[in-house]
Amino acid sequence: MGNGVTQIRRAVMTLALPVTLTTLLQRAEGIVAVFLVGGLGATSIAAVGLGQLLAFVATTLVSGISVGTNVVVAQLWGARRRLDAGEAARHFLWLSLGIAMLLAALGIAGNRFVMQQLGAESAVIELALPYSTLIFLIIPCTILIQVLSSILQGTGDTKTPMYGLIAVNLLHIALAYPLIYGRWGLPALGLKGAAIAVGLAEAAGVVYLVLQCRPILKESSRLRMDLIRSIWDVGAPVSGERIVQQAGIFIYTKLVLLYGTVAYAAHQVGLSIESFSFLPGYGLAIAAATMVGQSIGAGKYTRAKLENWEANRLAIVIMTGMGLLFFFVPSTLFRAFTTDEAVIELGTMFLKIVALLQVPLALTMVLAGSLRGAGDTRFIMGATMIGMWGVRVPLALVAALWMRQSVFYIWAAMIADWTVRMGLLLWRYQSERWRQIQVIR
Repeated sequence: MGNGVTQIRRAVMTLALPVTLTTLLQRAEGIVAVFLVGGLGATSIAAVGLGQLLAFVATTLVSGISVGTNVVVAQLWGARRRLDAGEAARHFLWLSLGIAMLLAALGIAGNRFVMQQLGAESAVIELALPYSTLIFLIIPCTILIQVLSSILQGTGDTKTPMYGLIAVNLLHIALAYPLIYGRWGLPALGLKGAAIAVGLAEAAGVVYLVLQCRPILKESSRLRMDLIRSIWDVGAPVSGERIVQQAGIFIYTKLVLLYGTVAYAAHQVGLSIESFSFLPGYGLAIAAATMVGQSIGAGKYTRAKLENWEANRLAIVIMTGMGLLFFFVPSTLFRAFTTDEAVIELGTMFLKIVALLQVPLALTMVLAGSLRGAGDTRFIMGATMIGMWGVRVPLALVAALWMRQSVFYIWAAMIADWTVRMGLLLWRYQSERWRQIQVIR
């Protein structure tokens, strides 16, 4: 038994480390953009954060395809149905491209309206609008990178997406700084330069990942409705979950914006710093989904349970360590992003709050990953709805609009949200009702 656990731990780490780095690199573009525009002031930070928020919300609408692709491909791969896995991957790739083009058009047409509805200041909107428009133009590349990475990860190849994202980020950094500030003979384009750098880097990443996926993708002589149904059963609740989450984030962000540009800048920089803890947890969640999916596809349920708990253990260790940094050296972390003392003062408080939710967040993320690997995505959507709309948003609304409390209480509502979600997912996993779900037919 000991040797078996050791092998599973090694397998989790082998999958999780590249996935963790890949997810960190996926978020790094946004972190680097915030970092590089930090020298332009709090308004520019808030503008980039607002543009990134809109793009992130748009990508959540197709997140179900990405997660569904990973789960369906993983279970088919574990069942050694390689031809079906390749046909599924090709179906999902074309589906994601069509939806991405539609989202790009809708985002460009409606970004100003959404910014105004959020209550952003006019100065922030005027800076954010050109940046957001360019980001929506390249959102098909962003979505294709996610789906192509999910295909490869579903087969157990977590290193290739990592190499692709390393190249994307290096190219982004090489282009962003001179395009923002006008160095090395290039024009100073400010926030537009940041968006152009993202577009060029991600287009190169798509080309690389498509070439790497070609041996996996298989032609199909007909439309495979059985595969479409499988991804719908898994992916639709995931998209629903993300929509529920992001709708709540919109309200939550609007409440933070009530406290002014400095508060929102502190919020945005704080989220960028927290992502150094959040993304390893997300990487372990994807690793858990892949391993649990493959084990269930092969009929190895006991191994799936061991993989889940090993991934949880690793997530708790990593995210607790990051939480200690957030709590004891928050101002040092903030000074790496901005010199604005007002932003640093508020951001220090933000990081101390998120330090307290790292363990609930770790367990919630990995348990959700394992349940997704089993295809139990409907329950996760319900837990998200309860945590966001039954806990976080009501508490934040009462604190901000009724009790007129400081932004501290708005941020503290996150702790209650993630603690409730953790309890719900622990109960669900231990009930083992996920074993009754059939993803592939």
